[in-house]
Amino acid sequence: MQNWQELKAVKVQYQQQVALRTQKTATISNRREILVCAGTGCLSSKSRAFIEVLEDELIKNELQDNVQVVATGCFGLCAQGPIVIVYPEGTFYHQVKPKDAKKIVEKHLVAGQPVEKLLYHDHKTKEVIKKLLDTPFYHKQKRVALRNCGRIDPEKIEEYIAFDGYEALAKVLHDYTSDDVLKILEDSGIRGRGGGGFPTFLKWTFAKNSAGNEKYVICNADEGDPGAFMDRSVLEGDPHVVLEAMAIAGYTIGANKGYIYVRAEYPTAVERLEIALKAARENGLLGENILDSGFSFQIELRLGAGAFVCGEETALLESIEGHRGEPRPRPPFPAIKGLFSKPTIVNNVETYANIPQIIVKGPKWFAQMGTQNAKGTKVFALGGKIQNTGLVEIPMGTTLREIVEDIGGGIPEQKAFKAAQTGGPSGGCIPKEHYDIPIDYDNLMNIGSMMGSGGLIVMDEENCMVDIAKFFLEFTVEESCGKCAPCRIGTKRLLEILEKITLGKATLADLDKMEELCYHIKENSLCGLGQTAPNPVLSTYHYFKEEYLAHVNKRCCPAGVCKNLIQYTIDPNKCTGCTACAKNCPVSAIFGEVKKVHEIEQSLCIKCGLCIDTCRYAAISVH
Repeated sequence: MQNWQELKAVKVQYQQQVALRTQKTATISNRREILVCAGTGCLSSKSRAFIEVLEDELIKNELQDNVQVVATGCFGLCAQGPIVIVYPEGTFYHQVKPKDAKKIVEKHLVAGQPVEKLLYHDHKTKEVIKKLLDTPFYHKQKRVALRNCGRIDPEKIEEYIAFDGYEALAKVLHDYTSDDVLKILEDSGIRGRGGGGFPTFLKWTFAKNSAGNEKYVICNADEGDPGAFMDRSVLEGDPHVVLEAMAIAGYTIGANKGYIYVRAEYPTAVERLEIALKAARENGLLGENILDSGFSFQIELRLGAGAFVCGEETALLESIEGHRGEPRPRPPFPAIKGLFSKPTIVNNVETYANIPQIIVKGPKWFAQMGTQNAKGTKVFALGGKIQNTGLVEIPMGTTLREIVEDIGGGIPEQKAFKAAQTGGPSGGCIPKEHYDIPIDYDNLMNIGSMMGSGGLIVMDEENCMVDIAKFFLEFTVEESCGKCAPCRIGTKRLLEILEKITLGKATLADLDKMEELCYHIKENSLCGLGQTAPNPVLSTYHYFKEEYLAHVNKRCCPAGVCKNLIQYTIDPNKCTGCTACAKNCPVSAIFGEVKKVHEIEQSLCIKCGLCIDTCRYAAISVH
């Protein structure tokens, strides 16, 4: 495509091919489309094998000319994957297996009847839901960054163009100055989605105003938080949106080169990025004289080895340059002195994914979503003790209760909500007393947590908050680059105190030392990894201090998680002497004769819990 008119022509042509996906009601048509999730989660559940069997069945039934199979990115409702949608009806099938392809072809496509057993049943109402967007999971969501995930084939640039792709870039190159773009971003109120929420227009303005003939645009796709997969899903489901946004950023700050730094553990994302880059270059949307505008921009991939510290922007820059991934002192900030000592902007995947829509639909459209100080939407990877694990995008200001109860479907087995961890190892716990807090940057900071990149782990009454803090700190200790002593040594000493607490060997003096050490690490570490490492400890200690005191004073774990502080006992009134627990105990710690009450030898018990899982009479409990 050499110019804007050619781009428009391609858009019109392919809009006809994807029209079935945009119809709100079923229509009579000889054409059909079957969308199948091919995100990493569904691929691990054999969605690729399903597609292969489906295509074979279409050939057997001579339907291959009238039915198009589209491998998409993540739909979001990961707990129900692999997900399949049949258009034009929009019929939603969940948890499909390769063997189900034959049923869908013969019963649905040939006989015209949906496959009832593959339809989704809402776990609360038990209602059969035939369309994906009719599930409660989507009712309070607003998909902006995720708008194309689950809707297009990410390996076909034409489908991206059909859904307004590259229109924003064309508009910027032909209608706007760089100052115009900055004004649009300022009016939209968009803030960075990768951590602290710094205003995007300010970061871009600093880089634009920095002296230098050579500047760089970086996409930080080094997503390392445990349980986080937001950026990965965007790259897998809509890679061109990042390329388009980076080109817009390059035009705005005066850069002609960009890098996407993505971890090598994301092979599907890397593969689709490579396909997207090749297609964009071949169609004149990257490279020299883009859309006959005189502007040139190139993007290269750089694969990270999986070091969590490389998610910190200056450590990421060091890694791209070929050095050990260690943070640099700031200031100067990257916008002044970044990659190869040149002015550089670093934004994460989700931030870029919002930019084209802001350009096309206008800043007021974006600013009407969210809160006064946090505009737009936020993507979260929802996991933990929750019915609907998956990827969600909600307007800023949505409460935690709405995310957990309405979107997430609540806690399984009618357990009580206890806390939610946001921001991963850098974040903090939100306790039940803040269950109705509107989620945005400032509200989370005010209660000792943070937005972070968007991991949201839900916990119930069976989670031990001391153990949770220890889990995240273990991760931080492992991932510390070791450059500065407060992080390298301080986090290790902090972990040792937490281990003493969970082993029942700590004193009240250890709790005082723990709190003091947390503040020392926060105030003296070089980069964000060390400065935020104590957050899980401080937030759990603040909101769940009684649990820490129980571990220290009573030598017990109220949640029954810390093995050294619990005992498994057999209730003599419930034990029937069936011997099942004794037969399955891996260390032979259970004794007793057949049809007589059994006992557990505590000195041998390893607290594996297998006896509880085995007992059919609920005779074994944890104390």
